[in-house]
Amino acid sequence: MSSDDLSFMQKFKVGELVVNAGTPILMEGSNSPQLYTALHGMGLRYKILPNGARQVINLIFPGDFIGLQAGVMGEMGHSVQATTNMTLCVFDRAAIWSLFRERPKRAYDLTWLAAAEEHFLGDMLSTLGQRNAIQAVSWALTRTFLRGQSLGLVHNDEMKFPYKQQDLADALGLSLVHTNKTLGRIRSQQLADWSDGMLRINALEKLAEIAMVEDLTVDARPIM
Repeated sequence: MSSDDLSFMQKFKVGELVVNAGTPILMEGSNSPQLYTALHGMGLRYKILPNGARQVINLIFPGDFIGLQAGVMGEMGHSVQATTNMTLCVFDRAAIWSLFRERPKRAYDLTWLAAAEEHFLGDMLSTLGQRNAIQAVSWALTRTFLRGQSLGLVHNDEMKFPYKQQDLADALGLSLVHTNKTLGRIRSQQLADWSDGMLRINALEKLAEIAMVEDLTVDARPIM
């Protein structure tokens, strides 16, 4: 950002919010007056069906923008929860349109983030519909690891991944037992290991081949 853009964004920002692991940040159907950027920590987006089943939509990593749906549509279509302790940058939702009026480059960044989210959901839908269990789990681990690399979270082929197997199962439409067995197959083949909150990838290209992921590059994401 230019110094002028930085000054504008500092005025757009109204504060920071620290939340504990397990804290709901936004609830489905809510109309929040605030938007957030995740500065530190991780979370997840999810929907609860009338029968109580949960569908995890995606994971939240540092730098992700949260609440745009409520800012544009008037209410959240899903819920957001902190998985770890998180620090959030807080923006006034009412001021979001000033980006489009006064800072078109920042508005483009916001549009890019929305388009990237749509692209990811297309991949997720393809995974749910067309990838079998080992392909789906391999896809999730590959995409997670690539995202971690782009954020500098990977060190010596390892990154913190503080989620539960149930979170992965709820994202991929698998049972917990099937997810556990599939992770065991991947571990036995020495492709990857996820345990004690750490994800280690031993053979990224082979894992990506199983996942049918051809492009191992990740575009740099703008940060709001």
